[in-house]
Amino acid sequence: MKKIVTFGQIMMRLSPPGFARFSQAHSFDITYAGGEANVSIAAAQWGIDAVHVTRFPDSDLGRAAVMYLRKYGLNTSQIQFGGDRLGVYYVENGATARASQVIYDRLNDSFCTLSPSDFDWPKILEGADWFHFTGITPALSESAAQACLEAVKTARQLGVKISADVNYRKGLWQWGKTPQEIMPELVSYCDLIVCGNSNAEDLFGIFPVEGEKNKWVSSMKQVMERYPSLKLIVDTKRESISASHNRLKGKTWDGQKYYKTVEHDIHHIVDRIGSGDAFIAGFLYGYDYFKQDIQRTLDFATAAAALKHTVEGDFNLVSVEEVERLASGDTSGKLSR
Repeated sequence: MKKIVTFGQIMMRLSPPGFARFSQAHSFDITYAGGEANVSIAAAQWGIDAVHVTRFPDSDLGRAAVMYLRKYGLNTSQIQFGGDRLGVYYVENGATARASQVIYDRLNDSFCTLSPSDFDWPKILEGADWFHFTGITPALSESAAQACLEAVKTARQLGVKISADVNYRKGLWQWGKTPQEIMPELVSYCDLIVCGNSNAEDLFGIFPVEGEKNKWVSSMKQVMERYPSLKLIVDTKRESISASHNRLKGKTWDGQKYYKTVEHDIHHIVDRIGSGDAFIAGFLYGYDYFKQDIQRTLDFATAAAALKHTVEGDFNLVSVEEVERLASGDTSGKLSR
């Protein structure tokens, strides 16, 4: 993969230091992130030309966000400026039996009020291998949904592969259309999606066939039949023992064969936010890097997601070598000198 283009909202993230509760906070640590940008940042760490398309207010906060993204190698040349505000979300990090909390203040920000005509998609997508979006983007506003549809149509015309994490956030769909009216058309252009059983039920009305042993494969077979452009469906399975201890596995259906990974036992979680984005970034990278060897790709992607739990913030700031080491079974965490 030489170039990836992602499209979506970026917000300011405010977190009390360490594991303090909101009620204890006298200050907040500031970072900037968004699901799609998290994918691009991971790809940028691995040497890919990663372009993120979004819209910020033309203010000190908007410019601070751009500077922060550039620090991690993101190509910010296609970021637009306009609108009145930057979306915000607050994160309280949990520990052991106390869960983490996230509070969003993201609606009606600069991204939500974008104009689809501001984006020259043929130019933006020129030379791209992948275009990636999530189900959050079309949920935010009618104009964001229209821009996303124009992007996937252009990507299809140009032969750019399209991936989507179809994650469903019920509380976001407030602009007049339901996800069931919008997401099916977007998915019909995709080559790869991240999709779980609950997504298939909520968005597509697809349920496992009664009596089928592997309920996820049963549903994904039906999703592929409905959307013939799909070549791969991926997902993770997480077991949450506590806020500090999770187990994680990856799985893929390619229309013919079911693939799965070993289980990663993740102790002492530093920050799990962004691990799903790390997974899809790892899959997109590995799919080309390993020449479409799906098992190696899935192992790499799941190892990338597991490592994300060890990094503060939303971005997966790990190297290819670190991911490959974990994917090969080395969990020692031995000191590197």
